[in-house]
Amino acid sequence: MSLVREQTPLDPDRRDDHEPDRHRRTTELRHQPGEAARRAIEHDQPAFESRQLERERPEEQPEERVRRRPQEPEPCRHRPNGSAAGPRGSEGYGCDTVTTLEIDALSKELGDRFQAAGHELYLVGGVVRDLVAGRLAPDADFDFATDATPAETSRILRGWAEAQYLVGVRFGTVGARRRGNVLEITTFREERYPEDERKPAVTFAKDIETDLSRRDFTINAMAVRLPDGEFVDPFEGVRDLAAKRLDTPLDPELAFSDDPLRMLRAARFVAQLDVSPAPGVVEAIGRMRDRLRIISSERIREELDKLLLGDHPGKGLALLVDSGLSEEFLPELSALRMEQDPVHRHKDVLRHTFAVVERVEPDVVLRLAALLHDIGKPSTRRITADGVSFHHHEVVGARMAEERLRALRYPNAVIDDVRKLIELHLRFHGYGEGWTDAAVRRYVHDAGHLLDQLNQLTRADVTTRDPKRAERFGTLQDDLEERIARLAEQENLAAMRPPLDGRQVMERLGIEPGPLVGEALAYLMEVRMEQGEIPADEAGRLLDAWAKERGAAD
Repeated sequence: MSLVREQTPLDPDRRDDHEPDRHRRTTELRHQPGEAARRAIEHDQPAFESRQLERERPEEQPEERVRRRPQEPEPCRHRPNGSAAGPRGSEGYGCDTVTTLEIDALSKELGDRFQAAGHELYLVGGVVRDLVAGRLAPDADFDFATDATPAETSRILRGWAEAQYLVGVRFGTVGARRRGNVLEITTFREERYPEDERKPAVTFAKDIETDLSRRDFTINAMAVRLPDGEFVDPFEGVRDLAAKRLDTPLDPELAFSDDPLRMLRAARFVAQLDVSPAPGVVEAIGRMRDRLRIISSERIREELDKLLLGDHPGKGLALLVDSGLSEEFLPELSALRMEQDPVHRHKDVLRHTFAVVERVEPDVVLRLAALLHDIGKPSTRRITADGVSFHHHEVVGARMAEERLRALRYPNAVIDDVRKLIELHLRFHGYGEGWTDAAVRRYVHDAGHLLDQLNQLTRADVTTRDPKRAERFGTLQDDLEERIARLAEQENLAAMRPPLDGRQVMERLGIEPGPLVGEALAYLMEVRMEQGEIPADEAGRLLDAWAKERGAAD
């Protein structure tokens, strides 16, 4: 059965609206893209909008501020029969046709219930975007929006839902569980950030179109009316999706003023969906970037992570730098643009950084390390007769990365791992000079559980355009990894530790717990790395000699 099909205009009394919010759900979905959807939209990677329900207080309904973008014609308006009039539209989803989408049984069942109670219900949010594009994931989160108040929604769910969750009711959201699926239904709403406040103020909207008009981007301002599956798209999100264009339903400055995090979200969608921002979007970000300061570090961090894990993180990062937005939360990145890097033959270190980020696999720690691995270069840059140098930039950069990640409220474990990867990312470059087995053991020991990530970062860091140079580095890296594998088979490098433990050291030397025990263990670890595995009795004799030299023997 086709996912999208054209139909004759609906009944005269029916409206045609649409919206996207966010609701959690794991119901089994069997949607497949129809022929028209596949022709209209071609995307590679799913991305899911996860709108925070971080609201402060419902307030009085403010005056409507629905405006068009400058020099843009009046948007399509819905006729009473559910179709829309206007010159614009895309084939299969245009303003002059009415289409429906196949929906799952649980959504239809919920829609029937709201319709019987005299209320509207819509499927909304990023899930509609991915449904239309034929990219819906089986575990996609579903959002519903309704004209019913939270109290009315609760009454409609009574006797149908196995449980209700009212923790978000003051923000207009009622949660429910049905046959193991957790649903969220939210009253039509709009939100905006009052000047200099970190929490958005939420007010309820009068209809679905007002709700959709205050969404972040047109590709997320689509909806499916339930239970009939009528597709609603007043801001031509389908056309922008097909054109891979990122634009706002209303004036970009209004959209970003309502929620400044949308500026960072724009870069995230560029990275995830490989879309290009409209010129007005880029210009508005540049003018309003300082508004990002009212957004919490935690929310900024979440968007940055999503951007980095996208299929095209370089494009998203480029938007941050080109618009100046990165200056507000990651100024170290912008500073790389001016630092010429003759070694890699890139225009600058910034472009090299983008390349490294895209060359490592999508892991948060690894991509953060790739993003920040060269931020120590600007402060260590020296120009001498021999050229440009960045001595110890890995040490300086590791410290800077730790400070920046702490400011963005990253977990300590993430900060520690990123710092270590940056500190060690140049270690491999000494391998060509001839490493002993001891040097290889030390490399493995220092990398610890990050060994695979360090090897990957090291490979990705070689972005030279010289084929012979690239081949030489690749051969050296292959050789190192083979040596690590051989030694691991012989010595169990993963469990490398001193041949004696602390208790044995104290018994052998006749000492009490204290700093000397740690020093002895460190010495034995050095012996382990230099000589490989040694028997306990030999380790004891070496420890005796070490203690005698230090005057620490019993």
